[in-house]
Amino acid sequence: MKKSIEEIQKEIISEFSDLTDWEEKFQYLIELGEELPAYPEEKRTESYLVPGCQSRVWVCPSLENGELQFYADSDTALTKGLIAILIRVFSGHSPKEIANASLEFIDAIGLSKFLSISRRNGLSSMVNMLQNFAKNSGSEI
Repeated sequence: MKKSIEEIQKEIISEFSDLTDWEEKFQYLIELGEELPAYPEEKRTESYLVPGCQSRVWVCPSLENGELQFYADSDTALTKGLIAILIRVFSGHSPKEIANASLEFIDAIGLSKFLSISRRNGLSSMVNMLQNFAKNSGSEI
């Protein structure tokens, strides 16, 4: 059975609670980013760039069978890990679920506390872009 956005967030919170310090947490985020599938070169265009990010982050949505799938890449390892964790939470859910999702895990694992202001702003921009894709993806909302 498919996991809800809330269940996925709980899994992430649990995974991060096992890590003892921020060096381990950042390393884990980097590892998550390394697991992203290859991003198509033809989608590395301005129209797929996340605005408001210090790093370059590309996100491409795809609506498949009423569910959004997201593909992404970044030019920095930590940012790639941040987008990877957001994709894990959102991909495979309906636009309505994504648009209405509340992301408690960001505070629960300490990202809003331990990321620099510019990275927090970038993370917020990524969340906004993913949820805007959901809001603009059709009649389900």
